[in-house]
Amino acid sequence: MAPPQGSQAPLEFGGPLGAAALLVLLPGTMFHLLLVAGSGPARLLGPPPYLPGLETLWSPRALLLVLAWLGLQAAFYLLPARKVAEGLELKDKSRLRYPINGFQALVLTALLVGLGAAAGLPLGALPEMLLPLAFAATLTAFILSLLLYLKAQLAPASALAPGGSSGNPIYDFFLGRELNPRIGSFDFKYFCELRPGLIGWVLLNLALLLQEAKLRGSPSLAMWLVNGFQLLYVADALWYEEAVLTTMDITHDGFGFMLAFGDLAWVPFTYSLQAQFLLYHPQPLGLPAAGAICLLNGLETIPTATGRRLLVSGWWGVVRHPNYLGDLIMALAWSLPCGLSHLLPYFYILYFTALLVHREARDERQCRQKYGRAWQEYCRRVPHRILPYVY
Repeated sequence: MAPPQGSQAPLEFGGPLGAAALLVLLPGTMFHLLLVAGSGPARLLGPPPYLPGLETLWSPRALLLVLAWLGLQAAFYLLPARKVAEGLELKDKSRLRYPINGFQALVLTALLVGLGAAAGLPLGALPEMLLPLAFAATLTAFILSLLLYLKAQLAPASALAPGGSSGNPIYDFFLGRELNPRIGSFDFKYFCELRPGLIGWVLLNLALLLQEAKLRGSPSLAMWLVNGFQLLYVADALWYEEAVLTTMDITHDGFGFMLAFGDLAWVPFTYSLQAQFLLYHPQPLGLPAAGAICLLNGLETIPTATGRRLLVSGWWGVVRHPNYLGDLIMALAWSLPCGLSHLLPYFYILYFTALLVHREARDERQCRQKYGRAWQEYCRRVPHRILPYVY
């Protein structure tokens, strides 16, 4: 996956200036969403109801909770796995080994949370701590990224990511210098990719559901749908955890602030936006509409290709990235239970569309270099990228 020796991968995300802007813009967007989700108007494009001070954001208790959560998930990571898989071949011809026990971590977490709830663990208090928890997760991601950047200074050239060794410290801090930073067998990027953020997302959704039940007597049908859809998504991702070993995040991108913040803060606190919205803005939802939304969510059954051949049949003969199209259909189903009166719950699909279009462009560049004329022929036979006859 690396460029030829002596060449430099093209700078992405607008280069150093773009990376510096994203270091501020991404956390700022996350906090804006958290603030407006609980406000009366809930305007996505309007100003937040207030600007929180440090006394609102900083909480030693929240930081302790975030670190305890990471420690718990790290302990589950180190447990014996149902399977150990090998990653793709690296530049030095070696293959790293990865424990496939993410679903096991989800089940163990569910058991612990269930026991804690039975013993009186106040899960319903988490929605009131979203701002300090998000701040603690952002601070943790920043410190982790800094430590990994310093660690990468000692890494051999063969261990660096294709795009994270530009020589510009801001850009390399953002993208990540080292491709697979490890201490012993503990792989930081692989650990963060699916476990603490995705399972934390499910936990926050559950806490929001319990808080709604406390406020209104029982959770709404819309809240049940959002929780069910997103739990199914997380469980599916962790059950097929091995598939992540072929993704761009693992095979190409270094582990820097972009992925660390995305995994530890952005995923749990912005992907739970629909549940946050429903807690403060209940939406009536009848059974016929709920059934139709369930059918829409069920359309996301497109598998991911992991082979080296270029498929030109089935879904891959219609668009080049049918898995992206499936993700967008599913994201729409997550937002529809929130009604059509506010744009805010649809932030996820708007953001995800931009993300997937940008990622498709990165895929296109890499595939053109990797497959040459075969890729040109594939593009001729399958001209549509994500949405048939549109894009």
